[in-house]
Amino acid sequence: MRLSLRPVARSEFDLVSHIQVEPDQVRYSGTVAQAFDEDEDGVDFHAILDGPRAVGFFKIDRLYYETYRFAEADELGLRAFMISREHQGQGHATAAVKALKTYLPARYPGRNAVVLTVNMQNLGALRCYRRGGFADTGGIHPHGIAGPQYILRMELPPHLKFENHRAN
Repeated sequence: MRLSLRPVARSEFDLVSHIQVEPDQVRYSGTVAQAFDEDEDGVDFHAILDGPRAVGFFKIDRLYYETYRFAEADELGLRAFMISREHQGQGHATAAVKALKTYLPARYPGRNAVVLTVNMQNLGALRCYRRGGFADTGGIHPHGIAGPQYILRMELPPHLKFENHRAN
């Protein structure tokens, strides 16, 4: 596995359009098509690549704190994180989450942490985020689309020179 992360421009829909999660996971992550259809200020798209092929997708919300009062202005929001169903269970998700620790500071200098909410029923995602470096804040976001959510946070190191953001 040669996993890497990279930004995705709106004009690059074809790069990630094939990514689909299991039908029962859509309520947690949404779909790539939904992400591209939404016109959200402050939201950037990113691909998770295994070699040249995109196997996952996520959004970074630079204005997360405007929607979620538990986030601070110097924190990013991780949203719509998904690994395509044919690549699940192979370690891609955990490796991608771990790679965020160096990838995000290079792309978003001055941001101190990345925050997310994960549905309380989505135990696989919760394990993945924890293994990847997120810590449970102890807070609960009661207004998730699919029900109550845990609030997780991962501190980010100060900006590092961008060289290579491959996951191990």
